[in-house]
Amino acid sequence: MKFKLLPCLFLLTAFSLIYSCDPDPEEQLIIPKPRLYPRIDFPEHHYKLFDSLCPYAFETPTYSVVMPDTGSYKESCWINVIYPRFGAVMHVSYKVIDNNLEKYLEDCDNFAKKHTVKANGLDENPVVRDSARVFGLLYDIKGNAASNLQFYVTDSVTHFLRGSLYFNVPPNMDSLEPVVKFLREDAIHLIKTFTWKNNSQMPLPKKP
Repeated sequence: MKFKLLPCLFLLTAFSLIYSCDPDPEEQLIIPKPRLYPRIDFPEHHYKLFDSLCPYAFETPTYSVVMPDTGSYKESCWINVIYPRFGAVMHVSYKVIDNNLEKYLEDCDNFAKKHTVKANGLDENPVVRDSARVFGLLYDIKGNAASNLQFYVTDSVTHFLRGSLYFNVPPNMDSLEPVVKFLREDAIHLIKTFTWKNNSQMPLPKKP
């Protein structure tokens, strides 16, 4: 009788050892950690005047570089405000109004709303500076849009200027949102310091 019990005791002991070595199923669950993004140390907002032969001037951050637009569709007085530290660029285009202000306004509205396909919303903030004859809109485009910030300013008679912010990386607001908010302050400062030059002293760019 004792001899027959030995195999059973051996098997019972073996199963007990195997089960004791098997971790709790709950302990086997691997919970992924949230994706971390590099911490960004933002510089202080300091500005310098950008002026040229073009009929406008404004202040840009000291950590930005202004370069002429070299794209295939460039026109006179088109520039890029580049932010090397953030891999971003503000594309600035200028147009002379010739009984076509409504078309420029419609184009800007379409350009902004084109990015709302992948966005979560669109806020339009009016720009009104009567003393400087600077009027326009600042578009805040929320979500993973290619351009989260756009604006235009005009004197409603002669000048029209549009700006749009882009990054050199795929849109991801989880990582870009702090940078967008930071550069938005610079865009607002640009608009607040924006001036049109005296038309009698400054020739307008020739149409292409």
